[in-house]
Amino acid sequence: MLDKLLGLSVAVAEQAATVAEGTEEIAEANPIAMLVTTFLPMILIFVVFYFMLIRPQRKKDKKVKEMLDNLKVSDRVCTIGGIYGTITQIRDDTVTLSVGNQNMTMVIARWGIRSVEEVSVENDMEALN
Repeated sequence: MLDKLLGLSVAVAEQAATVAEGTEEIAEANPIAMLVTTFLPMILIFVVFYFMLIRPQRKKDKKVKEMLDNLKVSDRVCTIGGIYGTITQIRDDTVTLSVGNQNMTMVIARWGIRSVEEVSVENDMEALN
C-alpha cells in the first residue's frame, strides 16, 4: 500500500516537472502569448467594472444634470432633505422655494434638489399646502 502511494507521489512529481519544462519552452517560444494570458484577467475585470459600475453611474449623473438644467419657476420639487416646495426664483447656483401653507421662502443650492414632482400646482393647490 505504501509503495502504491509512494509510486503515485513520484509519478505526480515527474508529471509536474514535465509540465514546468513545457511551460518554460512555451514562454521562451512566445513571450507575447504569456503577456496576453497574464493581462487578460485584468482586462476582463476592467470591462466588467465598466459595464456594471461606471457606465450606469454616468447615465444616472447625466439624467440628474439634465433634470437640474431643466428646472423652471412653478415646478414642484423635493430636496435631498425631504422638503417639498415650489420654485419661485432660479439663479445660477441657488433656487428659492416656497414652502408650507404660509408660503415661507427658502434659498437652497441647486444641487440640493432630488427630484421634480409630477403634481400640477395650479390643479392641486389645496392638496399641496
